[in-house]
Amino acid sequence: MHIELEKRPNASKLFTFLSPFIALLLTLICGFILFAALGKDPWQALYLFFIDPLREEWSLHELAIKAGPLILIGVGLSVCYRAGNWNIGAEGQFIFGGIFGSAIPVLFHTWTGPWLLPLMMLMGMVGGAFYAAIPALLKTKFNTNEILTSLMLVYVAQLFLDWLVRGPWRNPEGNNFPETRMFDPSGVLPAIWESSGRAHWGFVFAIVAAVLLWFMMEFTLRGYQVKVLGQSSRAGRFAGFSASGMVWFSFLLSGALAGLAGIAEVSGAMGQLRPSISPGYGFTAIIVAFLGRLSPIGIIVSGLILALTYLGGEAAQLSLGVSEKVTRLFQGLLLFFVLSCDTLIMYKIRFNWTRLTGARP
Repeated sequence: MHIELEKRPNASKLFTFLSPFIALLLTLICGFILFAALGKDPWQALYLFFIDPLREEWSLHELAIKAGPLILIGVGLSVCYRAGNWNIGAEGQFIFGGIFGSAIPVLFHTWTGPWLLPLMMLMGMVGGAFYAAIPALLKTKFNTNEILTSLMLVYVAQLFLDWLVRGPWRNPEGNNFPETRMFDPSGVLPAIWESSGRAHWGFVFAIVAAVLLWFMMEFTLRGYQVKVLGQSSRAGRFAGFSASGMVWFSFLLSGALAGLAGIAEVSGAMGQLRPSISPGYGFTAIIVAFLGRLSPIGIIVSGLILALTYLGGEAAQLSLGVSEKVTRLFQGLLLFFVLSCDTLIMYKIRFNWTRLTGARP
């Protein structure tokens, strides 16, 4: 017996539209069962995850801080996935963006001025694009599976960051703590509203990027090329579109946006480089992209929803005493149900029963 997926010629438009909502409902049901099995009040847990972070102004600022990198990375990944290129290494590109963007305030800490912050943002984008270029090169030149290469490079980036802040970039005046110098105020991303909270301009970058990519996908030739090559690379090549060129374009674009998210997080929320600068934004952004139906505008909404799980997870850890692994599991359930709902709506499962026959003598 083997299982086959047969594409439905007339998939329900209603269920296709409702798929992310069904996935979210199934995640809530499983989360309810999960917290009950852990001996926690499931109603209180779900309240802490999805309602409590919306009750106070300071938590709304924290929500924007968490949502910014998720949206920025998610919209870049959506272009990759719609083009048929599976970039799973946005976490590493996020880290390298933070490293490249931090090089100037760390290595040349006496340099200050209004040009410093824009240059840091630009360097962050260069760093993310550089790291994304590695799996793009391996795929176009050696036909290497980009899923494996981009994913494995994440762990290289994490170890490289840890080595930097514990070694050559460690603050000589930091009492041996594994962290770099604090950035000069001219190298710190300012808050959107100075007097009301710490939400910074990284969230604005995310919204602008989502709107620009939506425009690109809907109204430009490049967006049309992404769609055609993603649906049928053979048809795209027949139309004269370059499949290898699209690999480079989609990886560099998604890497640059992940790198921008990285330096915005380091400059806006931390003010220095540390051994860990991400709670898993690059992986969570995969969920954001699919929950948003690979649409830049939908990704804004899904990014805010996933940002809630980060804040709610922190509240649940304090109030209920659960591990942060529960938050990761909650997010993983959401991705599982999003992909499962899409698969069952778009495809029919067929079980083919075959008899094993031996070779005739």
